Amino acid sequence: MLKLKKVAVTGGISSGKSLACNCFAGLGAYVVKADEIVHNLLIPDTKLGKKVIELLGSEIVVDNKIDRNRIAKKVFLNPKLLRLLEELLHPAVYEEIEKEYQKVTKTKNTYTLFVAEVPLLFESKGERYFDYTVAAIADREICWERYRKTTGYEREDFNRRSARQLRQSEKAERSDFVIKNNGSADELQKEVKKIADAIHQSGNIQE
Repeated sequence: MLKLKKVAVTGGISSGKSLACNCFAGLGAYVVKADEIVHNLLIPDTKLGKKVIELLGSEIVVDNKIDRNRIAKKVFLNPKLLRLLEELLHPAVYEEIEKEYQKVTKTKNTYTLFVAEVPLLFESKGERYFDYTVAAIADREICWERYRKTTGYEREDFNRRSARQLRQSEKAERSDFVIKNNGSADELQKEVKKIADAIHQSGNIQE
């Protein structure tokens, strides 16, 4: 039986990861996103939620919800605390991705690929869980302009968040495929189509 190929999409902040995943979805891929998984897991009464509250303090809970903005304020200026938080989050995220993959493959489906958007893929050593890796990259100033327009945050915030990730060039070097996303949505779609075709043509993976 042929195995549904697992593809991870990563990249820098506002480099176009989500848009690339949307393009894969448009080509018939099943897509999951690490940020959405974290959002669903960070609930006060879950096992993970309780561990995060124990680590960061009860003040991160607002109206019986874990406030991600409060988490960010606590950890971004405290590298040790950030590392401890990531040691909790990353394994949980990959476990959920695998659960989702198993659920999809055990049901009758017509999906062409299984795609996961994982911003900190290489930082968390998560590439080993996937058959192929794709890096979406863009010029830094283009990323900054996109980030500013979508979040309204200051340049300092963009720089701080970028600094905790690998450089885009390193992500590109370590990936199987690279998307240079400086252009239009149509250009991005064409790049994703080329990569999807290349993956399909690269040989079948047997279960």
